[in-house]
Amino acid sequence: MEIKVTFPGGQKVNAEIENHVIATDQNPDSGGEGSAPEPFMLFLASIATCAGIYVKRFCDFREIPSEGISIVQRHEFGTTKKGLSKVSIDIQVPPDFPEKYYAALIRLADKCSVKRTIFDPPEFEITTSVK
Repeated sequence: MEIKVTFPGGQKVNAEIENHVIATDQNPDSGGEGSAPEPFMLFLASIATCAGIYVKRFCDFREIPSEGISIVQRHEFGTTKKGLSKVSIDIQVPPDFPEKYYAALIRLADKCSVKRTIFDPPEFEITTSVK
């Protein structure tokens, strides 16, 4: 798989994946227009949406409506160290959601492949080449 990055202007940076374009931009304080999420926010969103896929599939398999379910992800940033220090995910279900499945939702969301990649990070190789 390949992701191609292009620079459409200003502080915008796009990722082209197959037939999709994911736009990013910096906020105005960082010289951008704020027209799209910053790349780091897409990274954080990938954790929440990955957990969401597992929750959605669980509901679909059991024919439980997912319309009333939402996932709220919160982030804490370290005071002594730079960067992200905690990610909290809250799977919010409607009152009629079967309580017997609460723990299963947590176990499944915990299997998110984005989260697992953070715990077992890949090797990175960065090069420069001439087109």
